[in-house]
Amino acid sequence: MRLVHVTVSDTRQDAVRAALEERQFTFTVVPTADDGVMFEIPVPSNAVGDVLDELEAAEVDLEQYTVVASAEAAMTTTSETLEREYAGRYKPMTAIELRTKARDLSRDTASYAALMVLSALIATAGLLIGSPAIVVGSMVIAPIIGPALTASVGTVTGDRKMIADSLWMQLYGLVLAIAAAAALAAAFRFGGFVPAELELPALELFGVRLAPNMLSLVVAVAAGLSAGIGLTTKGPTSIIGVMIAAALIPTAAATGVSIAWIELELAIGTAILLCVTMVVINLAVLTVLVLLGYVSRERASPEGDLDRSLVATGLLALVVVALTLSVGFATVQQVGVDREVAASVEETLEDPAYGNLTAVSVQTQYSDMSPYTGPRSVTVVVSQAGAADTSTFATDVAETIEENTGEDIDVRVEPIEYESASVRER
Repeated sequence: MRLVHVTVSDTRQDAVRAALEERQFTFTVVPTADDGVMFEIPVPSNAVGDVLDELEAAEVDLEQYTVVASAEAAMTTTSETLEREYAGRYKPMTAIELRTKARDLSRDTASYAALMVLSALIATAGLLIGSPAIVVGSMVIAPIIGPALTASVGTVTGDRKMIADSLWMQLYGLVLAIAAAAALAAAFRFGGFVPAELELPALELFGVRLAPNMLSLVVAVAAGLSAGIGLTTKGPTSIIGVMIAAALIPTAAATGVSIAWIELELAIGTAILLCVTMVVINLAVLTVLVLLGYVSRERASPEGDLDRSLVATGLLALVVVALTLSVGFATVQQVGVDREVAASVEETLEDPAYGNLTAVSVQTQYSDMSPYTGPRSVTVVVSQAGAADTSTFATDVAETIEENTGEDIDVRVEPIEYESASVRER
């Protein structure tokens, strides 16, 4: 429930009463000190927009004094009727509520910076030890959702200060995350806690974040669209914030780890992925707000500021679309190579000499900053029952891959040995 407080001049009282009574909105009227009155209107959450529209149609100046407050419950002659009418209806928040909710998501500078650093440290540890649970934990505490949403809200409302503050918080927050990750990774490396010559692309949680690809863009778009829809509803956005952090924080940590290992190509590739993901999330949120009509709903935005914001955002969208198409084409090439690699492994296993081997997984590692370049290595995990020459198998797989794809790839085979037995009736 919501409780709408609005001041109305004496000359508009009758028009407001008639409009509210026609829609079955119950209200009380309280005199004010400036020869006007205040209407207090308890309504379902989804009805706030209709109430404001009725007040505006009655020529009430909403900018003079309008407050929308939360209410635990309302017991009026029409409350049950209104609740039945608006129950189950998806109705986005009003622009006033939207802007307030977006601002409430923003933290103060100190706590925001501290949580970004802590989440990056946790993500770095998770990447280096290969623990998905620890990486997920880093996403839970990351406060990136506030800045990621307020930029789009500022765009549709023409609030240039909100846009600038949001973009700045996103930028320095991710820079802090990268710096913290680099510091911790360097301490691990030079402190002897992890091998100094560790092959970063071989790490499972690291290898998927080496460069932009279509799958990463799909995740970013879905996270942004979910955040936009969640922002416009009355529900909490904490769970959606985890999804946005999932697309950003581990990638920022991967960039920091690459810097600590002085791997320039990896650092550039992960940084590009981070930037592309951040931009795509912002544009996806903005797309939801525009489609839901928040540009036209905003009543107090300077038209010139709003136009300039939308033009700048449109140009940014064109850049992202071009990059998306480019990355999509490169991803198609990668998928084709991955299929050929998997087929080459199966073809090699058809040799009777490898009858004791069964493929468990085939993972292709790309270590270059660009998705256009070929793979660097392939890791084949096989189950082994009995004697088998895995070193010769690796050589044969590499030769088959080169014949099928023309790529000279380093093949690594990880055998998993097991013994089988059965109990038969005697």
